[in-house]
Amino acid sequence: MPERESASPRHDADDRLGDLFENLPAPAEHVPQADSAPAPGSRRAARAAAQAATASEPFAFPQAADQPAAGSASASAQAAAAESAPSGHPGQSIPSGSPAVAVPSEPAQAEPEHAGGLHDLFGGHHDDHEDHATPKRKRRRGCLIALIVVLAILGGIAGAGVWAWNTYSEKISDLMGWGPPTDWEPGLATGEVLVTIHEGDTGGPVSSSLFEAGVTRTEDVFYDYLVEENIAVTFYPGVYRLQEKMTAEAALEAIKNPENKLENSVSVGEGATISSSLPEMAEVLGLPLEDFQAAVADPSVYGVTAQSLEGWLFPAVYTFDPGVTAQQVIQRMVDRTRESLTEAGVPAGDEQRVLTIASIVQREGRTADFAKVSQVIQNRLDIDMKLQMDSTAQYGYGSLHEGVVSSSAEALADPNPWNTYVHTGLPVTPIASSSDAAIKAAMHPEPGPWLYFVTINLETGETQFSETYEEHLEGIEKWDAWCKEHPDGGCAK
Repeated sequence: MPERESASPRHDADDRLGDLFENLPAPAEHVPQADSAPAPGSRRAARAAAQAATASEPFAFPQAADQPAAGSASASAQAAAAESAPSGHPGQSIPSGSPAVAVPSEPAQAEPEHAGGLHDLFGGHHDDHEDHATPKRKRRRGCLIALIVVLAILGGIAGAGVWAWNTYSEKISDLMGWGPPTDWEPGLATGEVLVTIHEGDTGGPVSSSLFEAGVTRTEDVFYDYLVEENIAVTFYPGVYRLQEKMTAEAALEAIKNPENKLENSVSVGEGATISSSLPEMAEVLGLPLEDFQAAVADPSVYGVTAQSLEGWLFPAVYTFDPGVTAQQVIQRMVDRTRESLTEAGVPAGDEQRVLTIASIVQREGRTADFAKVSQVIQNRLDIDMKLQMDSTAQYGYGSLHEGVVSSSAEALADPNPWNTYVHTGLPVTPIASSSDAAIKAAMHPEPGPWLYFVTINLETGETQFSETYEEHLEGIEKWDAWCKEHPDGGCAK
C-alpha cells in the first residue's frame, strides 16, 4: 500500500500542547486581604498555594477513576508538574494510555469555601492555636461564684461588726462621742442629798458614792474630772450636804466647802444592817467600834423585846453634839423607829412582826411595788407556803451585802433560822432597816391574788407579779434573758 494511503495522520504533540497553553486566558489576579502572608513551609502556605493554583485554572484534566479528586494535594502536584514540564520541543509525544486533553466549554466553577477556597485561606479558617470565646454558661457560673464569695466576705465583716457593737457598744460610743453626755449641764442642781465619805476614801470611791446618791450623772465622771484636770484633793470622812444633778466641778467645790460638812453626823441607809452601819458610826464620830457593839448587845435596854436590834435602827441622817456616847446614838435611832411605827398605825405588841415584813419588802422590791410585795408575803403566810425570799437566805448566810440578787446554792440550803427557803413563816428577826414607805406597806398591803414575783430588769426595777406558777416561770425566763444580756448587772457572781 502506498505510504501516503497507509500512513496515519501525524500530530506533533509539542505543537498541540503549545497551542493549547498559548490560548489560555490570563488568570485573574487575587489580592489577599489577610494582615500577613503565611510563613513559608507552614501548612497554611501549602494550602494557600494549592488553592491559588486551582482557582486560576480555566480548564480541568479529566481523571481516571483511580486518580485523586480534583483539588486534592495529588492533583495540585500534577498540575504544578505539568506547568513546569518543557514544551515546544520536536519529537515530544504524550505517552500511550495518557488521557486526551479536553478543553471545557465553560470556565471551571470556584470551589465552595468549605472545600478550601479563598475564604478558608484569608478569613474563614481559624488557626488551631486561636483563642475561643468562653461559653456563656461558664461565664454565668463564674460570675455567680464570685458573687457568693463577695457576699460571704461582706457577711463575715458585718457579723464581726455586730458582735463588736453588742460587746463594746458603750465603750465605742464613749470613744467616738456618740453616747449621751456623762456630766450634767450647769444650772440643773436641785434638792438636797447627803453623801458619806469614809476614812481613806480616794477619788474612785467618792465618785461612786456621788453617783449612787444622785449627785452626778455617771459613776466615773467625778473621778475622770479629777484625772483630766490633774487635781490633787484630800477627802475627809464625814457626811456632806450636796444637791442632785450637780456637775463634777460643782460637786468638788461643795465637798471642799466646810459649811457643807455636817459635824458629828452619821447616817443609816435604807436596807442597811447593824453590821454594815456600826463601823461607819464609829469612824465618823470618832468612837471605838467596840462601844457600838456593846451598845446593841442587849435590846431590852431600849425596851425592845427581841433577840436582836436588827431592823430597829431607823435609816436616816443624824447629827449629834460633841461628846455623844454610842448608847445615846443607838437610843436615838430606836426612838425614830418607834415614831414611824406609830405613824403607820402599828398596834402595840405587833412591832416586831411588822418590822420583819417591812425589812423583807425593803430588800426585795422597789418603792412603787412595796405594797404588792407585802401582799405576796401575806398570801403565802395565809396558806402556810414558804416565803422563799432570797434576801432572807442571804442574810442568814452572811452574803446580803455581796452586791448580787441571786443566792448561792449554799445560802439557799443553809438551815439558819432566817432562811425562808428552809423554814415556813417569817424569819426570827427583821433582816434590815426599813423606811417609812416599807413600814406602811407592811401594814397596808395592796389587795391581789399574787403568790409570785420576780424582778425582770435590775436597771429599771421592773417586776412581774404572777398568780400561777406557770406565769412565774415565764417571768423567770425574762429574768434569765436579761441577765444573759447584762452579765455584770448584778444577777449573780
